[in-house]
Amino acid sequence: MASSDVKPKSISRAKKWSDEIENLYRFQQAGYRDEIEYKQVKQVSMVDRWPETGYVKKLQRRDNTFYYYNKQRECEDKEVHKVKIYAY
Repeated sequence: MASSDVKPKSISRAKKWSDEIENLYRFQQAGYRDEIEYKQVKQVSMVDRWPETGYVKKLQRRDNTFYYYNKQRECEDKEVHKVKIYAY
């Protein structure tokens, strides 16, 4: 991740829910591919997470408004197939 211009090599869609898919869903709702892109764009080293679950707690969109997320799962089963998984 030393390069500030990391691009994904491939993309796939999520098939079933997991903790990783939950966090990807939250990043993609805020307009980012994943945590890597969020850290590049916002120039942050850490993302706010819920200590109990490890899920993303708060994200800043590109227009500088904030998204706040609950401790519990927010990505419903009907939304899982919309989540994109990027491989680097």
